[in-house]
Amino acid sequence: MSAESLGAYRSKRNFKKTAEPRGRAKASRAAEMRFVIQKHDASRLHYDFRLEMGGTLKSWAIPKGVPFKKGEKHLAVHVEDHPLEYAGFEGIIPRGQYGGGTVMVWDSGTYEPLGSDPLRDLAAGKLHFALHGKKLDGEWALVRFKHGGDNDWLILKSGADMRPVSQKKDDESSVSGRTMARIARERDADWNSKGNGRNNRAEKLEFIPPMKATLAEKPPAQPGWLYELKFDGYRALAFNDGRIYSSNGKDAARRFPEIAAAVAALPVKSAALDGEIVALDEEGRSSFQLLQSIELGDERPPLAFYIFDLLHLDGKDLRREPLSARRKQLHTLMRKAGEPLRESAEIRGDPRKLLAEVGRRGLEGIMGKLRDSVYEPGRRSHSWIKLKCVHEQELVIGGFTPPKGARHYFGALLVGYYEKEKLKFAGKIGTGFNAAILKSLHAKMRAIERKTTPFSNLPESGQGRWSQNITPGEMKLCTWIKPGLVCQARFTEWTRDGKLRHPVYLGLRDDKEAREVTREQPGK
Repeated sequence: MSAESLGAYRSKRNFKKTAEPRGRAKASRAAEMRFVIQKHDASRLHYDFRLEMGGTLKSWAIPKGVPFKKGEKHLAVHVEDHPLEYAGFEGIIPRGQYGGGTVMVWDSGTYEPLGSDPLRDLAAGKLHFALHGKKLDGEWALVRFKHGGDNDWLILKSGADMRPVSQKKDDESSVSGRTMARIARERDADWNSKGNGRNNRAEKLEFIPPMKATLAEKPPAQPGWLYELKFDGYRALAFNDGRIYSSNGKDAARRFPEIAAAVAALPVKSAALDGEIVALDEEGRSSFQLLQSIELGDERPPLAFYIFDLLHLDGKDLRREPLSARRKQLHTLMRKAGEPLRESAEIRGDPRKLLAEVGRRGLEGIMGKLRDSVYEPGRRSHSWIKLKCVHEQELVIGGFTPPKGARHYFGALLVGYYEKEKLKFAGKIGTGFNAAILKSLHAKMRAIERKTTPFSNLPESGQGRWSQNITPGEMKLCTWIKPGLVCQARFTEWTRDGKLRHPVYLGLRDDKEAREVTREQPGK
């Protein structure tokens, strides 16, 4: 498709004044059927709904946002096509320009046309599709008014009802976590109409939700995979302006100033690096428990930032390039890096033998990644897999039992995971604590006490082999907390009734959100 479809878009904008992308039409591939919804505070607050189609973003302005109840309809005004680059635009359109105001990436992801040909369906006036985003997941339809103008459409909720997005999430960017007020205050739009679309000012890249791996039982038989060590630390996104974010978008630069300084010293104009911050034991192995000593004020352990992906470099977005190309550029960059920055090197050989050797050395496991995989922000992808030698699981703390004997503060943590938006009890953790951890963790839990249990499956109905004895009588002795603290535990196995066997506390994970914690299972 030619760029003529963007003519209306360009005619309404002065690209010397607005940081929006000028754009060029591109051919779409089936694997790149993206959607984006941008919250737009212009003359009136509304939502801009955009579908990638025919090399551009087909766009509608929705004053009331998308409907959530089956059969509910909202007005959708068809507006000019926007360039594909606009899908990532979050920032300020100057007042006086067309659409002047604040723009947030409210939600983004992929969409699945549920008809035979989306362009043909669109021309006919009815497009049925499924959205797979970070906030929206389900079926909708766009329907043109029979007796209205060409721009008069409705967006209709089809399929099942969806729980409405909370007020907090409604004012939260799906890519940066920022509110509308913060975006307006920071005024750091990333795009410009000149050159490759980047800002003429010193480039400031924003937080990118990390791509996630899927747990696998065994290495795949197909070729085309590379393998690296799996590290036991904090996932981190680092920028060469000194910023470091945890996997849930929290500022981590103050906790790891030596790493922030080393990344800032890289001889590049701009860079975004994905990796794992680890604490090293005496044998050079990563240790999550050692990493906890930073929180407790103990002697600071030696740290390293193992970098395994390069997402941006000198104004170029590399996320759509294959992993092999990104790693090649990362390898060149890491020649100029010093400690504590380290490249996460590929380990070669039969992955089954690699996994056995890694386990023999007391390491956590290995990661497998398809060499031609693109970077999928915020998605748990089957293009990346994790193969574990030990069982570890993130868990939500929902309460604690009273201390017994010589122990102070609490006896055991009551932990669980989310399943279908309900917190399920998974067991007690009574080991892995020292005096400092008991005191610090107890203070955090007492600050968020609640009167009732947050677990949906307590009290336990029976006294089977794996019962944790959480009877109605036992529950009266427990202290319950709001489910906001996430911890890491090591254990021997899952029991048949979904409980942890022999769990050991490893530490808190403030880089994880409680609602994201689900039971890790192969293929999911």
